[in-house]
Amino acid sequence: MADYDVIIIGGGPGGYNGAIRAGQLGLKVACVEKRETLGGTCLNVGCIPSKALLHASEMFELARKDFGGLGIEVTPTLNLSVMMKQKADSVGQLTKGIEFLFKKNKVDWIKGAGRLAGAGKVEVTAADGSRTVLEARSIVIASGSRPSPLAGVVVDQNRIVDSTGALTLPQVPGSLIVIGAGIIGLELGSVWRRLGAKVTVVEFLDRITPGLDQETAKTLQRALTRQGMSFKLGSKVTGAVAGPDGVDLSVEPVAGGAIETLRAECVLLAIGRQPFTDDLGLESVGLGTDKRGYIETDHFRTGAPGVFAIGDVTHGPMLAHKAEDEAVACIELIAGKAGHVNYDVIPNVVYTYPEVASVGKTEEELKAAGVAYKVGKFPFTANSRAKVNHEGDGFVKVLADAKTDRILGVHMIGPDVSEMIGEYCVAMEFGAASEDVARTCHPHPTRSEALRQAAMGVEGWTMQS
Repeated sequence: MADYDVIIIGGGPGGYNGAIRAGQLGLKVACVEKRETLGGTCLNVGCIPSKALLHASEMFELARKDFGGLGIEVTPTLNLSVMMKQKADSVGQLTKGIEFLFKKNKVDWIKGAGRLAGAGKVEVTAADGSRTVLEARSIVIASGSRPSPLAGVVVDQNRIVDSTGALTLPQVPGSLIVIGAGIIGLELGSVWRRLGAKVTVVEFLDRITPGLDQETAKTLQRALTRQGMSFKLGSKVTGAVAGPDGVDLSVEPVAGGAIETLRAECVLLAIGRQPFTDDLGLESVGLGTDKRGYIETDHFRTGAPGVFAIGDVTHGPMLAHKAEDEAVACIELIAGKAGHVNYDVIPNVVYTYPEVASVGKTEEELKAAGVAYKVGKFPFTANSRAKVNHEGDGFVKVLADAKTDRILGVHMIGPDVSEMIGEYCVAMEFGAASEDVARTCHPHPTRSEALRQAAMGVEGWTMQS
């Protein structure tokens, strides 16, 4: 038996950030993780390796299609094994970095699968089957999520893959069907399209990227279509038969109609993720989940004394940075400090090309809530830096309260907007008005000037940049 102030189940973004913060605050902390490396899905088989492939594939396509127009004559050749190796090397370096931070902050990494074993107890099953029971005054569940399954489509990580399998395909498929037009499907579909696959996206809804601003989503779909990606919206997949040479996919219109068979060398199932709450021993402390598998919380506290939950196992967007914020706030509450997360200022990014970044309310949400708002919008075609870089796709849109001018939401689509959305997150965290951004000097020539110009547009005094 070992006694801890805090035990965290899960070593992903929520778990490891919570463990490090606990160590910084002088708490005796253990993090239970069954993977061979820390970092969870995000670092090992999610956000980080996918961004490595997105960047590399974008460089390949730029060299192949766009360098000539800049006066650079090259004929690139794809070496997929090297591309995969540099991805794996980066992931390995980052996981080692977390191990270093654990040691620096005196965090015990307990290797194995953790589950609750009654009040204040966590049972850890190691890879060899041995079991250890640890005790703690507080326990934080940060076990993350996993890909959602679809009836009739069996993932074999060969012909039919999920997001994990799509990161390690041994060769570029001639054709790829992506089931699901959400962020994961579009990002990974973009990778393989750039490298040479013919990509078709099948989506149940009549739009892509559900939950994002509709105008932005339509602009993104047009851009991806121009790049060669095709879409079958309002369509549901009813079955998949994998063979040695490919997959036959049964698809029918959601509104009703004839079943169509689509064939591709490979299928990517990317219809979302679900909380990983299996075999956590929740019943041992009187806890359960809702019908979707989430653990109910109130300021990270569950219904069991001393048991907390953060990240993907709780309601809200399944985003690494949301889990990180919750981890810090949760640990600070456990340590007797103030801990808070502003869920109105959690940004969201789609790392396609062009990128999409957003924070706050969409126009659709404001209309549904009956909120009067004003819109300022600025296109990248009118931005000097974007123009000379031949990166004119997209725009910045600012939504502000019609009475107070307080910024309610911001939606961007364009080059590197993932790196620019943070400015508006800071502004909204401090309750800024659109005029505050409009009257803040930005360097010229930069793409960030579009952020200011869009804010100026709320009051109708946009100037070309």
